[in-house]
Amino acid sequence: MAWFEREFVAVPDRQKHQLIYKWPDQNLRRFSRAQVDADQLALFVKSGRVMATMGPGRHRIDAEELPVLGALVDTLTGGNFYRAELYFVSTREFPGVKFGGRLADIVDPASEQVVTLRVFGEFALMVRDPELLIATLTGTTDLADPAAVQSWCADMLLKSMKMTVTQGISKGDWQVLGLSAQLQAIEAAVLQQTNVTLYEYGLRVPRMGNFDITLAPEDADRLKRLAKDVTYIRLAGGFQPYAAGELALGAGQGLAHGGGAAAPGFLGAALGLNAIQPQVQSTAPAAATGPVCGGCRTANPAGAKFCMHCGTALTAALPRHCTDCGTELALGARFCGNCGAPAAPR
Repeated sequence: MAWFEREFVAVPDRQKHQLIYKWPDQNLRRFSRAQVDADQLALFVKSGRVMATMGPGRHRIDAEELPVLGALVDTLTGGNFYRAELYFVSTREFPGVKFGGRLADIVDPASEQVVTLRVFGEFALMVRDPELLIATLTGTTDLADPAAVQSWCADMLLKSMKMTVTQGISKGDWQVLGLSAQLQAIEAAVLQQTNVTLYEYGLRVPRMGNFDITLAPEDADRLKRLAKDVTYIRLAGGFQPYAAGELALGAGQGLAHGGGAAAPGFLGAALGLNAIQPQVQSTAPAAATGPVCGGCRTANPAGAKFCMHCGTALTAALPRHCTDCGTELALGARFCGNCGAPAAPR
């Protein structure tokens, strides 16, 4: 009898982190010892049906201890083996399962801008019903990949996150730029939606760990600038005063960085001061003058032979003197600057 008790069936230490572990041999020697840890259940499965379950502890694989194993006896071996699949299912909570990815392109109701949302984080996973899990999910899961079930659950969680967040934003319950303040409400809604999906597979997500919903960097910058502009427009009392102020700030920054003098018309429009350009023009040096037309009294450029205003022929400009005091008169003067006497016409 001792020869039959040599085989010891248990989950290897290096694979105890797995949610499900399948014993590699389907022929289980009679009187073998099975060690089921405190956070495990062992299930005998044949033809897709769970035939028997072993709880935590050390068990002898024998029909005397587990009568249902009598249906699993391999008669070809003389009753020395039971033919079945043996699964070890962990019942503890598995925290730190990673998930994340792109959520959706959605219109932000506040700004009416299309933005891209992303989420990254982690969650905890545990088995709710081991028999249901074996019967419904592991038949389509590669148990050679320890993370297969966790990866599938992460996809289900991400799907629920997409539905919950997009609906909440579309209804106006949550603002795109304020999602961080709504993480608790989002977590509750996502867990409810996810666990409804996982219920039929014998799994559940008891809680979520640290997670964050973010915007694509370019979308975040765009919404921040837009929010700033809206605030400033409200403080300025309208769009036009705000736009004038922005132009003035831009002109000032250009001057500060050595951009040269701003055009008077542009700066005047930016500041809303129409008087700037006349002031700038008044400081410009006057053009050199020449002979004064005797007909229309227009000052012409030096060297002109005909008046540029009326076309009258111009004579050489000779010095004139006041007929009363003899003071030399300025070109084009009508009165003496010394005594005020009328200047004699040419």
